[in-house]
Amino acid sequence: MDQNVKRLKPATEPRQWGLDDEALATRPTVFRADLLEGKVFVVSGGGSGIGRGITYLLARLGANVMICGRRAEKLEETAIGVKRLLGREIATCAMTIREPEQVESMVMATFDRFGRIDTVVNNGGGQFPQAAIEFSVKGWNAVIDTNLNGTWYMMQSVARQWRDRAQTGNIINIVATIARGMPQVAHTCAARAGVIYLSKTVATEWAPLGIRVNCIAPGAIATEGLNVYPDGVPERFASTNPMKRFGDVHDIAEAVVYVAADSGKFVTGEVLTIDGGHSVWGDTEWPGGRPPYFDVD
Repeated sequence: MDQNVKRLKPATEPRQWGLDDEALATRPTVFRADLLEGKVFVVSGGGSGIGRGITYLLARLGANVMICGRRAEKLEETAIGVKRLLGREIATCAMTIREPEQVESMVMATFDRFGRIDTVVNNGGGQFPQAAIEFSVKGWNAVIDTNLNGTWYMMQSVARQWRDRAQTGNIINIVATIARGMPQVAHTCAARAGVIYLSKTVATEWAPLGIRVNCIAPGAIATEGLNVYPDGVPERFASTNPMKRFGDVHDIAEAVVYVAADSGKFVTGEVLTIDGGHSVWGDTEWPGGRPPYFDVD
């Protein structure tokens, strides 16, 4: 890729990637059906992609769920699907995690409706592929403000409520596999790295409050989020790990349940990586296409 290229164009014809709602509602799970009965979860970005997959599994296991995000229509679509396929009601809140006042309102609305929050899953975020040298100030700030600052506003808001109410809780931050860097999405790499070490830090600070904080780092997962990348690029992501395939949102959802349930009661300050081995073997994903400089004969 020419380093002078501007922001890369998304797919011209968006396509369906990964599991549809029917599959999310019926895919076998290792967990018993009532595991999360009576528990309350907040899932940001719960209207699509990984967040939608998480929401379906939580609802299937008996949890009460509040999903939030910017696009009300996506949230309602997910709520309608959960009702139709699972017979469960979930709550929705259209808001942006970039505004701390809106975060606070959503957190309070969840406490008002359900009386408690047990786990917050910070899945909301986004990025676009572009050579880092070409980032505008606006583009950089947009990604940092959502993926780092927005995550922090969610973490701090719910932690304060847990402290003031003398309740314990869990925070699970959905991040990315950053150990080898993330060329062409350097803004989100910086933000996710910040979230990871923020999580490790407050896992210690908040341990006396009974708050666990962990991260889950997905690799190449088949979701509609792949449509932000140029035509022909996402297909190559599946070959960048030793398993030579995509993961699916159910892989991430089951990891969330493991960390949030009693199975994860002695886990805090950790990053659970689910990437098919990409962090130990495989080419960089290069969402904008691999520059010829890096071709290997």
